[in-house]
Amino acid sequence: MITGLGAVSSIGTSVTEFLAGLRSGRSAVRPISAFDTTGFEHANGCEIADFDPERWIERLDPEELGRAARFAVAAARMAADHAGLTSDVLAGSRVLVAVGTTDGETRDLDRLVAQDLAEPGATDPRIARRASASRLSASVAREFGLADAEAVTIPTACAAGNYAIGYGLDAIRAGDADLAFCGGADAVCLKTFAGFYRLGTIAPDVCRPFDLDRKGILTGEGSGILVLESLESALARGARIHAEVLGYGLNCDAYHQVAPLEESVADCMRLAVEDAGVKPSEVDLISAHGTGTKANDSTEASAIHAVFGDRPPRTVSMKSMLGHTMGAASALAAIGCTLALEHGFIPPTINHTTTDPDCGLDCVPNESVAADLRIVQNNGLAFGGNNAVVIFGRYDGGAA
Repeated sequence: MITGLGAVSSIGTSVTEFLAGLRSGRSAVRPISAFDTTGFEHANGCEIADFDPERWIERLDPEELGRAARFAVAAARMAADHAGLTSDVLAGSRVLVAVGTTDGETRDLDRLVAQDLAEPGATDPRIARRASASRLSASVAREFGLADAEAVTIPTACAAGNYAIGYGLDAIRAGDADLAFCGGADAVCLKTFAGFYRLGTIAPDVCRPFDLDRKGILTGEGSGILVLESLESALARGARIHAEVLGYGLNCDAYHQVAPLEESVADCMRLAVEDAGVKPSEVDLISAHGTGTKANDSTEASAIHAVFGDRPPRTVSMKSMLGHTMGAASALAAIGCTLALEHGFIPPTINHTTTDPDCGLDCVPNESVAADLRIVQNNGLAFGGNNAVVIFGRYDGGAA
């Protein structure tokens, strides 16, 4: 069961702001300021403005954390508060922390390299200490004072948030953890922006998933963390249940470094619905990976049709609003799925003019719509053929 949510994003920091951003189809696209973009013909992104880590982080010194870790810790603190988890409850529980990422603290690594190039050996030790990707999950455990928690950072790139949620679901199912903080975090960095730019996949203005005139992604940043626990635990605590994680599917085809493989994506969806114990016809909405590149959107759409037939569920891409937040992408989308189930609406795919007929999807263009949703699918696809799909269900009450 999902009993807590924490969202740090360019369209809203806090669950309330994130929900409002999704409902209104908010966009925070602006020129990137995190690094020098001289020499790039276009450099828009979805950075988080005015983020104040001290508003959320209570125990740790934010200066000892990289930007991605600040996002993760802040989102975890929000999720704990949202779930009504006190320090005593956390201290008495077996806790798993699983945070997915693409870049870890590459933003700090970029700075260290620049320092070393300017003056060999003259690197800031404080930045060096916080540069390890393992600190994304370890810092969450430290923020809550958890001496005996399992803290795992999952580096499966742009599907990593869904991987972390699946990892948490397994731990709860097996009885290995009482509570699981699961999601993803990443910060905008030069390395990833430049890499996507060299691939020709950075959009010149905005991200237009499934649109005939789509031209690529915009890099974004943030963190999404969900609190998972068993139904028995949630009922015993009197916790509010926002939705249920019904099941998930993972596969890795290793077909190509950057190109998705339709058959593999379709198989991953089939694995997910089978694990969830539902039929494809019962899925009411798909939150697509939907990057806005020609290759991804066409391949993902074809895989959706292979699984769901000629009339698939409405399929949206929250990246049209959030940008591509890398390891946080499917985690923030998972929070969007949870809110959609709980509040009865479908977030829009914004910046949409004409649906590509090769995609053939109802992507709910530009404005959110009210909808009675019971089952929602969340797709996460990554380089190297790492695919992760999670199925969420509405919780209508009932005993354990």
